Amino acid sequence: MLLKDIIRHILIRLRLDVTKNLKYDRLTSSIIQKVLKNDSNCIDIGCHKGEILSLILKHAPQGKHFAFEPVPEFYSGLKDNIPPTVTLYPFALSDENGTSGFHWVKNAPAYSGIKKRRYDIQNPDIEKIEVNVKRLDDIIPHDTRIDFIKVDVEGGEFGVFKGAERLLKTYRPTLLFECGKGASEYYGSKPEDIHDFLHTNCQLSIYTLQGFLANDQPVSRADFKMYFDTNKEYYFVASS
Repeated sequence: MLLKDIIRHILIRLRLDVTKNLKYDRLTSSIIQKVLKNDSNCIDIGCHKGEILSLILKHAPQGKHFAFEPVPEFYSGLKDNIPPTVTLYPFALSDENGTSGFHWVKNAPAYSGIKKRRYDIQNPDIEKIEVNVKRLDDIIPHDTRIDFIKVDVEGGEFGVFKGAERLLKTYRPTLLFECGKGASEYYGSKPEDIHDFLHTNCQLSIYTLQGFLANDQPVSRADFKMYFDTNKEYYFVASS
């Protein structure tokens, strides 16, 4: 484990939210602990180095899990170190099947995605690679109950949702996702459309992470747009 990762884990454990992302990491850990049962079945989309997958395995060790990571370097690092309860795929996810160019940001890999987005670093080192793109509804068996999904795809989340409409409608899992200006608009996504799809089509209400843990009221359509436009909040939970 790198020194920066060790420091990050210490800060989260001590509840020292020195950055907004550290706060989100801490809240994410609390949400996973709250909603997962021993046998919950989960999906990690944008698995990266497997940080969230590790939490899933900790809190749902008897569940059946699926993970998706299209960056070859990270996929290779994951595939030899996961238990048999996890099925790992080297796919990007969207609302259609095929292939696509994918922008791998080598000096800031967390920004990698199908489309270029705004990068909050100087001189991003981007290598364009080709990846397979799939619909989640075409991969997850219809009779496999899904309880929790994490989506971190740097702006492409609405395509992921639309490609998982059957699954979302059928099982209404707890959905943890990133969404906000600087990434999502590069995919043509509008916050009102995302809110309506999840709330109306899939019967899932949207919450801020802190609001979900505090059992607050769901975020309204207008507030979700405000959060999207201002990036006051950019991680959310959708739940039935």
